[in-house]
Amino acid sequence: MCARKKKTTMIYDHDEWLLPYKDVIDRRHEMIKDLKERMSVDGSLSKGLNNHVYYGLHRDDKGNWVFREWAPNATKVYLIGEFNNWKRTEAYALKPLGGGNWEIVLPAMFLDHGTLYKLYIEWKGGGAERIPAYVTRAVQDPVTKTFCAQVWDPAVPYQWKNPGPGKRQHPLIYECHIGMAAEEEKVGTFEEFRTNVLPKVAELGYDTLQIMALQEHPYYGSFGYQVANFYALSSRFGTPEEFKALVDDAHGLGIAVVMDIVHSHSVDNEAEGLGLFDGTETIYFYDGWQGHHPAWGSRCFDYGKDETKYFLLSNCKYWMEEYHIDGFRFDGVTSMLYWDHGLEKAFVGYEPYFNKGVDDNAIAYLALANVLIHEMNPDAFTIAEDVSGMAGLAAPLEMGGVGFDFRMSMGVADNWIKWIKELSDDEWRVGEIWWQLTNKREDEKTISYAECHDQAMVGDKTIAFRLMDKEMYFSMNKESKSDIVDRGMALHKMIRLVTMATCGNGYLTFMGNEFGHPEWIDFPREGNGWSYKHARRQWSLAEPDYLRYRYLRNFDKAMIHLAQSEAILDEKPELFVQDEEKKILIFKRKNCIFALNFNPTASFADYGFAVPAGKYEAVLNTDENEFDGFSRLKTGEEHFSVSEPSENGNGKYDSSLSLYLPSRCAVVLKKID
Repeated sequence: MCARKKKTTMIYDHDEWLLPYKDVIDRRHEMIKDLKERMSVDGSLSKGLNNHVYYGLHRDDKGNWVFREWAPNATKVYLIGEFNNWKRTEAYALKPLGGGNWEIVLPAMFLDHGTLYKLYIEWKGGGAERIPAYVTRAVQDPVTKTFCAQVWDPAVPYQWKNPGPGKRQHPLIYECHIGMAAEEEKVGTFEEFRTNVLPKVAELGYDTLQIMALQEHPYYGSFGYQVANFYALSSRFGTPEEFKALVDDAHGLGIAVVMDIVHSHSVDNEAEGLGLFDGTETIYFYDGWQGHHPAWGSRCFDYGKDETKYFLLSNCKYWMEEYHIDGFRFDGVTSMLYWDHGLEKAFVGYEPYFNKGVDDNAIAYLALANVLIHEMNPDAFTIAEDVSGMAGLAAPLEMGGVGFDFRMSMGVADNWIKWIKELSDDEWRVGEIWWQLTNKREDEKTISYAECHDQAMVGDKTIAFRLMDKEMYFSMNKESKSDIVDRGMALHKMIRLVTMATCGNGYLTFMGNEFGHPEWIDFPREGNGWSYKHARRQWSLAEPDYLRYRYLRNFDKAMIHLAQSEAILDEKPELFVQDEEKKILIFKRKNCIFALNFNPTASFADYGFAVPAGKYEAVLNTDENEFDGFSRLKTGEEHFSVSEPSENGNGKYDSSLSLYLPSRCAVVLKKID
């Protein structure tokens, strides 16, 4: 007798607040299943998504060049470039294939590696030069600043050396931007990052690189979020082979590479991007007001249109195949999900997630992208950047979710800024800190961070700069005496430690912030005289032993290595003490106890609290000399529990432990017996 197949539970089976929206969840779920079935070939979604192989410039099996483009409104399409003096000639006219598709086949000798080219597309009433939609290499003229497509056909293809790093259950993410990773006032390169920065990431212990601004974007100051050429690696950072070498070396160090992918919108540009590509506004975008982003001045993709879905899904596949990307952080998911893009909107209750203000087409697209990515590589992972907290976004597809592996816990960083900016230390409430840092849905995994690139942009401040401000210019010398800097150093370490130790399933930092990089990020623009002064990372600040930056980096390294060696993220945190009067927060995670005293003035001797019986060793504390502390605690010191109950505890344990907890200090104890 066959065993009865177990019924799959849905997200509303575990959350009664979702039950009123059961019909909406089920309808979306069926919509996704139907789309997946229709777009799959032999049951495989990946097999059905190969637009990047069909469109664009390729060699056929005879070595000839084949170029295809989709331009349904075009009446004539020409290939123009250095090979024909940028003239429209019949010899380089594409032939219509039907369905809006155009094609030209050229002998091998007609195009060389490095040759510049474009399309000239004519339509009724007009025509213009365009860069192909599926271009994989675009370069900018240093004088005119205009972009051209470029033939990229190196004589020797890159030979990969290292396999992927495997699954990331609890990623420790180092968010980075290649261009601003150089110390010099310029645009950094892939090769410089590979040789200078990648070893720093490995030494710190982070196991994942999250790289921004990889897709080609005409305006450098957009931070890579105004994409023009979705299949093209940004040429301002180097060549495809140099980026492959970076990814390959990262894999050799056991570091996964996650791409910050922008599918939430497209730059409005016509000369560089997809705007009015074939004379129409709607080739890949929604019609009318829905096709224009009111805040970003960009175009919004029509996720209900098959051609758009194939364009974007094939884009995911291309980056994984061509560059061995291990996953994606999808940017601007909130903007995708809601017709109003979530602008100035308070998401209170579940109603906004399931009413007519949601673009179900975008939900279906994101779900298909997750299916595709995981089908191609079961070890790959996806992260959603969503400020709305949409229920089910990071829940499994089979449970009625959208299928992301993780979501960014964006409220954590917002709360740290609020507490630092609006409250004095003695007004901080450890109960609120605990609640905001641990308040996460049970059915979804999250990535926490104290700050990412968003908190460092011009007009805002990093945590270090908020805590110490102008004192960073005068008192970061270790011999300097500054109460402001002492406070800032202490809280910088504590904030990072408690954020990492309470994170849901992963932790993130932005490059340079681990050592308290001073000032803000401001890309070259007219308003700052096109300066690169604030679009770089001053790595040398963290090298001398007489500057305090080095000691913040030392602490970050020790904290990340502790998280890995003790696998603390394998279990959920358990609250022990929430002492509002003394401002003490104590909790356990895995085999470690984290005790933090946020009190700005008071230290406490023999502070007792309930613990599991055993022997404990102090394995990390923020007050060590190597972390620019005051050495009031001693790492390696052993502590023994006593068989006495304590009034400080969660009522679960009969044994207790007593510690000296200095002000603005944290200690981590490991149970060793």
